[in-house]
Amino acid sequence: MKSNVRLTINDIAKLANTSKTTVSFYLNNKTEKMSDETRERIRKVIEETNYTPNPVARSLNSKSTKLIGVLIGDITNDFANKIVKGIDDVVQQHHYQVLIGNTNYNHETEVDYVSRMLEMGVDGFIVQPTVLFGDLIEKIHKSGKFLVFIDSQVETLNLNVIKANHKEAVYDTTKMLATMGYESFVMITANPKILSTRIERVEGFTEAVQELNVDHQIHIIEEAEYNQDKLEMVIKKSVDTRKKTLIFVANYWLLPEVFLVARALELPLAQNVGLIGFDNTEWTEYATPSITTIVQPAYKEGRRAADLLIASIENNTRGREHTTLQCTVNWQDSTKICD
Repeated sequence: MKSNVRLTINDIAKLANTSKTTVSFYLNNKTEKMSDETRERIRKVIEETNYTPNPVARSLNSKSTKLIGVLIGDITNDFANKIVKGIDDVVQQHHYQVLIGNTNYNHETEVDYVSRMLEMGVDGFIVQPTVLFGDLIEKIHKSGKFLVFIDSQVETLNLNVIKANHKEAVYDTTKMLATMGYESFVMITANPKILSTRIERVEGFTEAVQELNVDHQIHIIEEAEYNQDKLEMVIKKSVDTRKKTLIFVANYWLLPEVFLVARALELPLAQNVGLIGFDNTEWTEYATPSITTIVQPAYKEGRRAADLLIASIENNTRGREHTTLQCTVNWQDSTKICD
């Protein structure tokens, strides 16, 4: 029998001729001490009634919904997909589920998602935060929930943070490119004031070119005002094809845009003009020329963040671990200089 009425755990217990506690144990996979006959009766009733537990009711009883809120700046790119995949692979092992929110790097959207997810009873959050997220930390903690930052962070020493070595990766790679013969460096970046990750990349680039004492420029592209004509104007003005010039694209979403404009302008890529960006490995190895990228350990970041959050939830402790994972460089043809 399929029921159109919202059944409760008490209804299932009566139909299965057992106690509410026994049904609760069954629903939470605690069946070691349960007889096969009892398990089968409960299973059959649940199947016949099409019963699904009410997550809110379960949270009131168990103080846990087994739900984790995940807030990502832009879920459309492969970097974010790998983070979420890493998170999901871990949480499924612990019988949790994720609720995913796309913030578009907008603080008002962060506020809205946090409020709604708290109302839904999530046990904790994994967040790629904007620099303004700090004013939400107290709200989350006062609600008795737990928080892990991933990829970016806000100014605090009292939270779990999992990120990559953005500053060091950009610094070391810029220095390496200088030894390969590049004389002029141009960084194109989205607004660095929004994310700590962007700030670190700009800092790494700036420190390297200043130490190298080479010509350099930094151009900021505002996402909300982006159009290809503006980007084309920036590249035309900043890239001197008579010099060995390296274009360093600091953001995932900007790399394909810069590549398309460079092709349209017929810049001598992999000759006198080099190009490097972040991630985008799903297409950069197949482009012509293939494009060098700094690759973040996104899947590992996701797994580690989930491990830390679940440990905090289940042990009722607030961790303070700051873990920095290493980026790698996927060297391709776009940074080779041909005389």
